[in-house]
Amino acid sequence: MSSLSGKVQTVLGLVEPSRLGRTLTHEHLTMTFDFCYCPPLPCHEVTSQEPFMLKNSYWIQKNPYSHKENLQLNQEMEAVREELLNFKSKGGGSVVENTTTGISRDVQTLKQLAEETGVHIISGAGFYVDATHSPETRAMSVEQLTEVLVNEILHGADGTKIKCGVIGEIGCSWPLTESERKVLQATAQAQVQLGCPVIIHPGRNSSSPFQIIRLLQEAGADISKTVMSHLDRTILDKKELLEFAQLGCYLEYDLFGTEVLTYQFSQDIDMPDDNKRIRRVRFLVEEGYEERILVAHDIHTKHRLMKYGGHGYSHILTNIVPKMLLRGLTQNAVDKILIENPQRWLTFK
Repeated sequence: MSSLSGKVQTVLGLVEPSRLGRTLTHEHLTMTFDFCYCPPLPCHEVTSQEPFMLKNSYWIQKNPYSHKENLQLNQEMEAVREELLNFKSKGGGSVVENTTTGISRDVQTLKQLAEETGVHIISGAGFYVDATHSPETRAMSVEQLTEVLVNEILHGADGTKIKCGVIGEIGCSWPLTESERKVLQATAQAQVQLGCPVIIHPGRNSSSPFQIIRLLQEAGADISKTVMSHLDRTILDKKELLEFAQLGCYLEYDLFGTEVLTYQFSQDIDMPDDNKRIRRVRFLVEEGYEERILVAHDIHTKHRLMKYGGHGYSHILTNIVPKMLLRGLTQNAVDKILIENPQRWLTFK
């Protein structure tokens, strides 16, 4: 793969890693999330069917997966384009778009957004969680799945010549299903062939990231080129986090801006707020892991866009970075998290 070695592959082609700038490593710009719809309580059924209004915005913020219209991010391309222009004006350079097969990936739209905004967009290859796998996907062998992943990076995704630049986010449930295990094994095999970056969506259990890394290791994956997403909702205990950090993957805190009383997908989890996320990032830096930390928002619903009163894609640059500096993180550490670490991860070996 000499043509890819030392480069980052965006939807517009190969670029030098030094051109990426400040990078959000886990976002969605166009996707649907219908399969995760959570029916509301009977007393909220009317609210759940109303269009976005100021009077129901707080309810949608706290119950984002119970409002069907909120799950159609792919309807908001003009708002997303404006947000990317704002992100660039605030010093942003690149976005890793983690939408994979199963949640309406649209590489043509990503290419258009990149052309119109000047933001580097890196698209994800692969498959989301088992609940979105088609019968055809479930029937594939590991070898066939590997071929799909390799082709999406070398030749183009979804019948186009627009190439993905990362494998993921590869969706995992808890416990892992057989189809998800095959996809993980295929991910490892494709990574061995390509020397490419990989990013994982773990199941909602603190044991899930450990299980996934073990499976990837057994299949020959390069853990140093692998990101474990959503640690802010998955490994909450500090001791357990340090045990996981020792495995050598990138540690991603990617739910900045999400502040809810009840996490609809797992009520056992008390979702941290942004102040707690900053303290956890600082803890990891103090423990010597500043070269393995990545951050993002994982925007995947309408209510988090500025158009609907949300924080938007510029939240980390405009709000979180100043608070990080105020809370003792150095500018050097922040630059590693936003610039150097993404560059190193996204560069093909």
